Amino acid sequence: MEGVYREEPLLIEGGFGVDDRGEVAHVNGFNFVGVKRFYTISNHRPGFIRAWHAHKKEAKYVLVVSGAALVGAVKIDNFEAPDENVKVHRFVLSGKKPAVLFIPAGFANGAMTLTPGTKIIYFSTASLEETKGDDYRYDARYWDIWAIEER
Repeated sequence: MEGVYREEPLLIEGGFGVDDRGEVAHVNGFNFVGVKRFYTISNHRPGFIRAWHAHKKEAKYVLVVSGAALVGAVKIDNFEAPDENVKVHRFVLSGKKPAVLFIPAGFANGAMTLTPGTKIIYFSTASLEETKGDDYRYDARYWDIWAIEER
């Protein structure tokens, strides 16, 4: 599928507007070309980690619609025994700053909720049938990027 392979994740930034009618959040640079399904994730508590999930062929788009989450993406060099020391891309996504994160095919992804009530939408470029045989899972701390740095 064209457009699902990249060397790095891509953050598509959006915007937020307020007027006398209310608020509008948008990511106008995102289109749904290639998206075949979507699903939402919410955790029972902040600090919960859902990681690591990879696909050779499937790409994903991630949108946090409420709350905030730390999202990681890592390029997989060997799906049977990935390098534990490879660069992991970290993104903080928030419903207060609209953005869609593109995670290319060939990457593992994971997320940790940072606030109560966080809701994440994942848009996938593969149907459930197409993901069969293209599903790789690793321990949540295989790449342990989840520490929050105090500043």
